[in-house]
Amino acid sequence: MDCDPQANATSGLGIDPARLETSIYDLFMSRFDDFSETSIADLVVGTASGIDLVPSTLDLVGAEPYLYQYEDRATILKDALGDISPEYDMILIDTPPSMGQFVINGLVAADHTIVNLDPGIFALEGIETMNAIFQDIRENIGGDARAEMAIMSYGRPAQQQQRGRLLAAILGLLSQRENRTEPEEIDERVSASFMMVETVPFSPEVPAAQRKGLPISHYAPDCPAGLAYRKIASTIGHWKR
Repeated sequence: MDCDPQANATSGLGIDPARLETSIYDLFMSRFDDFSETSIADLVVGTASGIDLVPSTLDLVGAEPYLYQYEDRATILKDALGDISPEYDMILIDTPPSMGQFVINGLVAADHTIVNLDPGIFALEGIETMNAIFQDIRENIGGDARAEMAIMSYGRPAQQQQRGRLLAAILGLLSQRENRTEPEEIDERVSASFMMVETVPFSPEVPAAQRKGLPISHYAPDCPAGLAYRKIASTIGHWKR
């Protein structure tokens, strides 16, 4: 489910957003009287990889202002998922990198939350913001909103040198306690924490797969990034709803 107006998950699975007549935009807008009733099942399209997709388009940008007029806006996605969730072993919800109603909808609908990070200082600022969102959801909507895994992907090999320092900072922010751990000790602390942190090394096959409209698991499963994602997928596969 692509809930990002950038529609990278849509194009990354080989679907051209510009050619779509319907998208997840229609699901959100169907809550308003002037728009046709739409279910998630109406939006599912097949892809070359065999993965079913609920696509997104840039139109989704126009939906967010409307949502602030809708009282139950935070649970639109959760309520809609009831129509199709029994048909799938797993549903992945991709949300935008910026905070807003689509991120909140994704967090409320999800049984588990994974945070995707790059090893830069702005990722740390994003975690602080997300912590505030989690707290708001717990206080106003209920449920145990928290990140259970962070995936750090490195855009170039040199960034891997920052791994220990960034892991220490992430653990300190997400555990909401002062972090005094040295970088070389961080892996043990992370494994003992409620949150898992996985890293994905740089692989030139990843952008090549994106251009082909295929997941790395189908394009180059044995490249370094492909192997890392396979390990992550195996872990997630054991999570229960």
